[in-house]
Amino acid sequence: MTLLLIVLLPLIGSLVPLASARFKRTTIAWLVAILPAIALGVAAYHTTSVFAGNIPTVSLPWVPSLSLDLAFRLDGLSLLFVYLVLGIGLLIILYARYYLSENDSIVRFYGFLMLFMTAMLGIVTSDNLLLLWFFWELTSLSSFLLIGYWSGLSSARKGARMALTVTGAGGLCLLAGILLIGNVVGSFDLTTVLESRDLIQSSPYYMAILLLVLLGAFTKSAQFPFQFWLPHAMAAPTPVSAYLHSATMVKAGVFLLARFYPVLSGTDEWFYIVTLVGLTTLLYGAFFALIKQDLKGVLAFSTISHLGLITLLFGFNTELAAVAAVFHIINHATFKASLFMAAGIVDHECGTRDIRKLNGLWRYMPYTTVLAAVASASMAGVPLLNGFLSKEMFLAQSLDAQMLGGLSWIIPALATLGSILSVAYSLRFIHDVFFNGEPKDLPKTPHEPPRYMRLPIEVLILICVLVGILPAILIEPILTAATAAVVPGEPPQIHLSLWHGFNLPLMMSGIALMGGLMVYIARDHIYRFHRQFKTLNARDSFENMVQKLVKVCQWSIDRFENGSLQRYMFWLLLTAVGFAASGLFQVPRLAGDKVVQPVDSVLIIGGVILCLAAIGTIMTHRKRLISLLFLSVVGMLVSLTFARFSAPDLALTQLAVEVVTIILLMLALFFLPQKTPKESTGGRVLRDLLLAGTFGGVIASLNYAVITRPVDSISRFFIENSVPGGGGHNIVNVILVDFRGFDTLGEITVLGIAGVAIYKLLNRLRLFMPSSDLEGRPWSPERFPVILYSVSQTLLPLALLVSAFIFLRGHNLPGGGFIAGLVAAVAIILIYMARGVEWSQRRLSFNYQPIAVTGVAIAALTGLGSWIFNAPFLTSSFGHFEIPVIGDIELATALLFDLGVYLTVIGATLMILANLGKVTTSHRPTKEKQ
Repeated sequence: MTLLLIVLLPLIGSLVPLASARFKRTTIAWLVAILPAIALGVAAYHTTSVFAGNIPTVSLPWVPSLSLDLAFRLDGLSLLFVYLVLGIGLLIILYARYYLSENDSIVRFYGFLMLFMTAMLGIVTSDNLLLLWFFWELTSLSSFLLIGYWSGLSSARKGARMALTVTGAGGLCLLAGILLIGNVVGSFDLTTVLESRDLIQSSPYYMAILLLVLLGAFTKSAQFPFQFWLPHAMAAPTPVSAYLHSATMVKAGVFLLARFYPVLSGTDEWFYIVTLVGLTTLLYGAFFALIKQDLKGVLAFSTISHLGLITLLFGFNTELAAVAAVFHIINHATFKASLFMAAGIVDHECGTRDIRKLNGLWRYMPYTTVLAAVASASMAGVPLLNGFLSKEMFLAQSLDAQMLGGLSWIIPALATLGSILSVAYSLRFIHDVFFNGEPKDLPKTPHEPPRYMRLPIEVLILICVLVGILPAILIEPILTAATAAVVPGEPPQIHLSLWHGFNLPLMMSGIALMGGLMVYIARDHIYRFHRQFKTLNARDSFENMVQKLVKVCQWSIDRFENGSLQRYMFWLLLTAVGFAASGLFQVPRLAGDKVVQPVDSVLIIGGVILCLAAIGTIMTHRKRLISLLFLSVVGMLVSLTFARFSAPDLALTQLAVEVVTIILLMLALFFLPQKTPKESTGGRVLRDLLLAGTFGGVIASLNYAVITRPVDSISRFFIENSVPGGGGHNIVNVILVDFRGFDTLGEITVLGIAGVAIYKLLNRLRLFMPSSDLEGRPWSPERFPVILYSVSQTLLPLALLVSAFIFLRGHNLPGGGFIAGLVAAVAIILIYMARGVEWSQRRLSFNYQPIAVTGVAIAALTGLGSWIFNAPFLTSSFGHFEIPVIGDIELATALLFDLGVYLTVIGATLMILANLGKVTTSHRPTKEKQ
C-alpha cells in the first residue's frame, strides 16, 4: 500500500500552498517540497526490490463496471520516471521561489505544479490503461493552467489553448486505442496487456490501435506534424518550461512509446511510422533551433529535436536502440532542465530573452556561464558528459537500421546531420549569449542570481558530469531495470563505458562536432536562406483555423437551428424514417410466419373512426377548438383499442391522461388565436404530406413486421414472478411498483420537479386574454354554468371514491396509484372549472406543492426502509394477515410506494392545471353565486 503514497502525497501537496498562504514565500516553498520529498523516499524504499526484478503493485476497485481500478505498479521504467518527475520537481520548487516576482501568486503556481506532478506520477505508475488515460488527460488540463499562468498575456492564453487543444485531441485518440486494446485483450490491466503481444499484433485492429496510440504519443511529445504547439507554450514562466517541456509533460509521449514498446513494436508498420516521424522531427527541430532569436525558442526547438531523436530510436525495432532511447530520456531531462533554468536566470537578471541583445554576459554572470556551457556541451554530445554517451549509442544504432534495402544509408547520414545541427545550436546558445561582444540595450544590468536560484542547476550539472565519467556505477543499474520493462523477453546486457575504441560511431561523433562548428561559423548563410521563405506564425495560423471552425459551426447552427419548429420536426422525422427504414431493408419479406388475428366489423368501424378523426384533426388544425375535439376522439379510440385487446390498465391510463390533456390544451388554447391564417405554401404542404405518408407507411410496415414474427420477450419473466415475487396479480402494477420501482421513482421525481417549475412560471403570470370569440361576440357574463356546477358537486365525492377504489385494488386488478391520482385530479379540477379558482381555493385551502413533495418522499422512504432489513434499495415485501371482522387480507409495502405515486400525480397535475386556470380568471370581474 505504500506505493499509493507516491501519487497520493503530491495530490495532497496541491492543497499545501493554499493552507500555507499566510506564510512567507520561502516557507511556502519548503512546506510544498515536504510531501514530494517523502514520495521520493517511498520510491527509494522500493528501489532495491525493483532492481532485483520484482514489480511492486497495488490495486483497489474504483469503478468495477468499467474495469477501472486504482491499480499502480513500479517496474524499472516507472521507477526511472518517478525519479525524474519527483527529483526535478523538487529542484523546480526551489528555483521557482526565486524566479517568480512578488506580484506573481506563488500559492496558485505551486498548487498547479503539484497537481501536474500528481498527474505525471499517475501516468508512469498506472497498472490500468483507463487509469493511465485519466491521468493523461489530467496532465493536459493541469499543463493548461501552468502554461496560461500569466493569464494577462495574450501569448500565454493562446499558447495554453493551443497546447490543450492538440494534446487533448491526442488524448481522445489514445482513449480510442485503449478501448480497442481492451476489446482485443479482454482486459485493461496493463500487466495482462503487456503479455498479449501476439494477440494484439495478430488482431485485425492492430493498425488502428497502432495509429491511435501513436497519435496520443506524437501530440503529447510534439512530434511532426504536431510540433507547432510546443514553442508557443514557452509563454509560460521558465520554471514551467524547465519542468513540463524538458523533463515531464513532453516526456509523457515517449514514455507511452516505451510502455507500449513490448506490445506494438517489431512490425514494419511500427518501424516506418515511428522512424520517419522521429527522423523528420529531429531535423525540423534542429534546423529551427539554429535560427530562432528567442533564447527559450532555441531551447524549445532543440527539445523538439531531441524528442524526435528518442522517437527515432524507439522506431529502430532493436533492443539496443530501445536502451539508447531510455538512456537519452534521462540525459535530455538533466541537461535540458538545467538549460531552461539558465535561460530563466538570464531573462530574470537581464530583462530580455532576445539573443541579439544578449552578448558578453560572462563578464557579469561567470558562474551561470560555466553552468550553461557544461549543459550545452552535454546537449552537443561532447565527451566526458552524459549526452555524449547516449548520442554515440544513437549513432551506432542508426548504422544498423534497415530501410528499403539500399536506402538504409540515409538514416545514419541524416542522424549525423541532426547531430551536426545539435552542435551548432548548442554553440550558438553559449557563444552568442555569454560571449560575442557586449550586451546591447538591456532593460536591466545583468548580475548573478541568488545563490539558491543557481543551486538546482548545479545539482543537474553535477549529474551530467558524473554520469558522463562514471556511467557504469551511477546509471547502469536503473537503466538495466528500466530496459527490462521496455524490451520484451530477455533484456540485453548493458555495459556503459567512456571508450569503445576507434569505430564508425566515434568517427560520426567527431564529424558532428567539427561539422557543427563549421555550420555555426557559416550560420549567416543559413539565415539568409531562411529569409527567402515567408514566415508563418503557428499561433496565428491556429487561431485563424479556430475562428474559421467557429464560423462553420455558426453557419451550421444558423442553417439548422433557425427557430423554425417545423424545420426541427422535419429533420427529426426524416431521421426517424431513415433509421426505421434501414431495419426494414434487412427483412427479406414484410410478413412473418405468425398468424394474425381475424378482423371483425367492430375493429373495422373503430379503425375507420380513428382514421377519420385523425384526418379531421389535420384538416381543421386552424380552428383549434374543433381540431381539439377531433383529437379527443382519437384519444378515446386509442383507449377503446387497449380495452379491446385485453390491456385494461393501459386503457384506464390512456383515458385519464386524455381527459387531463384535453383540459390542459383547452386552458392553453384560451390565450391563443382561435383560428390561424394559412401559412404553408403548396410546396410545403406537398413536402409535409410526402414525409407524413412515408413516415406512417414505414412505421406501419415495421409494426406489421414485428407483430407477425415470434418475439422472445421479457414478459414471460414478469408473468411467472408477479405473484411469487411481488405478491400481486396485476402484472402491470407489480412491474411499476416492484420490478422497475427505481424507474417509477425517477419518473415521479421528474413529474414533481416539472410541476413545481411550471407552478413558478405561472405564478403571477400576466397574459393577454381575448374578450370575445372568433366572430366578435363577447363572452357570456355567466362564466360558470349552473348545470356544470351541479354535476361537479355530485361527481366529486363519487370520483374520489372511485379513485380510492382504483388505488386500493391496483395491486391485483386494473388500477394503481398513477390512474387513481389522475382520476382524483380530474375530479378536483372539475370543481375549479365549474366554480372558478377563487371560489375553489377558498374551500380547498391547501397548497399542492407539499402534496407532490410528500408523494416523492413517501416513495423514496419506502425504498429506504428495506435497508433496515439489510435488503437492497426498493426491495418490497408482502404477506397475508388475519384481521378481525375483515378476515384474511394481503398487505404489501408496494402499496406505500404506490401511495407516493398517487400523491405526486395529484399534486403535480393540480399545480399545473389549477394555476393555469388561475391565469385565465384572475383579471376579469366575476359574477358568481355563493
